[in-house]
Amino acid sequence: YMTRQEAVARTLATLRFFHTSPQGPEPDATGYRGLYYHFLDMQTGRRASQCELSTIDSALLLAGALSAAAYFGEETADEQEIRTLADALYRRADWQWAQNQGATVTHGWTPENGFIKYRWEGYDEALLLYILALGSPTFPLPESSYAAWTSTYRWESCYGYEYLYAGSLFTHQLSHVWIDFRGIQDAFMRGKGIDYFENSRRATYLQQCYAIMNPRKFEGYRECCWGITASEGPGPATLKLNGVQREFYDYVGRGVPYGPDDGTLAPWAVAASLP
Repeated sequence: YMTRQEAVARTLATLRFFHTSPQGPEPDATGYRGLYYHFLDMQTGRRASQCELSTIDSALLLAGALSAAAYFGEETADEQEIRTLADALYRRADWQWAQNQGATVTHGWTPENGFIKYRWEGYDEALLLYILALGSPTFPLPESSYAAWTSTYRWESCYGYEYLYAGSLFTHQLSHVWIDFRGIQDAFMRGKGIDYFENSRRATYLQQCYAIMNPRKFEGYRECCWGITASEGPGPATLKLNGVQREFYDYVGRGVPYGPDDGTLAPWAVAASLP
């Protein structure tokens, strides 16, 4: 259990750190252009292991900051500062720069090599990113950027369900942590007659169907035992089990129906599906 004042103190310390930590093109900064590196050294608070400046992880951070600002609404000095810092962090993120002159948003950037060649295209957890970036009061994406993103969607039919495809279950879950999508439709979803909440529900049922069908014949898969998503795993290794050559992975974005699937189930994927 944590008291409100303890939560205020921890939240304020976190937001103060991100607001004052080094921002710049140097390879050992905490972030750049209001965005932050995927991993930070726990001792120094600076970039770790030459990782990328991550647009999606920055979006998740900012969503958390804005949630804290919405929760801590009292007129005390500390709670006012939480709201001020969260707003400042949101305003500082330069989403237009992150487009790198393209229609969609890039995955990230490194001081050594510039922008990553991959972009947020195809349905995934970037739904939250695009919503935050479109609503930015300082560096908003144009509406055309969202349309460019949805133009890369894949609508599929699988195990009796028609849905907007994304393999790993977490991609159907993360944006829903912050936004209740029931009844909210963009042009793509209006054309399909559903919303993102219903789409994620279908993706979850599809996971259950996949476990029942169990096309790769893994031990334990069944109606009440599923959860194929990005997670750690037992690999990397290749083993022969019961006469079948199996390849096992470490961390990978496991998904259905196209894989990868090495028999690893993540309990958190099921927990995140609960109402």
